[in-house]
Amino acid sequence: MRTVLVTGPGGAGRTTVAAATALASARSGRRTLLVSADAVPAFPAGTDAAEVTERLACARIDSAAHFRGELLELQDRASGVLDLLGANRLDGEELTELPGSAQLAVLHTLRRAAEGDWARDGYEVLVVDLPPLTDALALLALPGQLRRYLRRLLPRERQAARALRPVLAQLAGVPMPARWLYEAAARKDAELAAVEALIEDNATTVRLVAEPGQAAGEALSSARTGLALHGLRVDSVVASRVLPRHSADPWFADLAARQEKCLDHWHQEWAPGASVRETAHLGREPRTVEDLALLAGTCAPDDRAPGHAGDPWWTEDAGDGVIAWCLPLPGAVKEDLKLVRRGDELLLTAGPFHRIVRLESALRRCTVSGAALTDGVLRVRFTPDPGLWPRTQ
Repeated sequence: MRTVLVTGPGGAGRTTVAAATALASARSGRRTLLVSADAVPAFPAGTDAAEVTERLACARIDSAAHFRGELLELQDRASGVLDLLGANRLDGEELTELPGSAQLAVLHTLRRAAEGDWARDGYEVLVVDLPPLTDALALLALPGQLRRYLRRLLPRERQAARALRPVLAQLAGVPMPARWLYEAAARKDAELAAVEALIEDNATTVRLVAEPGQAAGEALSSARTGLALHGLRVDSVVASRVLPRHSADPWFADLAARQEKCLDHWHQEWAPGASVRETAHLGREPRTVEDLALLAGTCAPDDRAPGHAGDPWWTEDAGDGVIAWCLPLPGAVKEDLKLVRRGDELLLTAGPFHRIVRLESALRRCTVSGAALTDGVLRVRFTPDPGLWPRTQ
């Protein structure tokens, strides 16, 4: 399934472009599903996939309903512990969603598309209207982070000692984790793995939407670093609300000229990996399917665009037995980079973006001897530790 993840700086018409992209896909003859947390004018607002036009369906992400459902399910599974503690049960009507629940609802939606009921409905294209840019990049990294937390907090090796838990509980004097906890962790890990596989699939790309201007340009430049850090590929940058090039009005002409200058910069910055497309300013907010059709001509998904880049790093020989671990970070600034080695992992921070990388076997037997950012590539130097490398005669 071809997946297009749409995001961009807030207020740039991201949801409109996502809807136009889905409409263009459907009109090209492919069954398409659009999912969004925001309302799309003239589109159904239900959480189940509902038909919009021929070959196009839409589903709304309801984070509040998802939060209530997940918490009530957890309450039912932990009923034994709660009854032992004398806790009062919570009713669905009194539950108000907490910060962060919206991100989990999006992940749940992606899982439905990856292996749930939507996956079985035979959609050929999935268009996902993600949150604004910085939040979206953090969201796309979340499945891998949550899986790592689960592995650290509830290692699978502990499940092998299930038969010994009653004995261990008596010896330690504290109750051991119940079976349902490990089963719940395994189930969540499988769900997150499905979402992670969808995000990292070669048929999945990111589409950035921004209105030409200095602030949007700075946000996109920063996003290049985060995208590269996580190995995500951009199929196109969609410039929204582009004004006509020529006007007799001096103020209007000056604004259009500034947009054109910004667009020229985007063409240079993003080429050749991603195309820059333009959607015209309609002079009004799009309110109907016919309005979206006016924008759909430049929003069709590009199947030729490569998807996830996989692990974006590589190693090379730096001479004198030193191994250089290399990671392209276009747009990164030296002062915003942080690098920490902790055991077998490398903790990377580039501005607001973070990633934890598990080192390959050879690098685990080395010590970090330096790092440098040159021409947009971070190179971390690893020197073999004599105490860990086999001696040669």
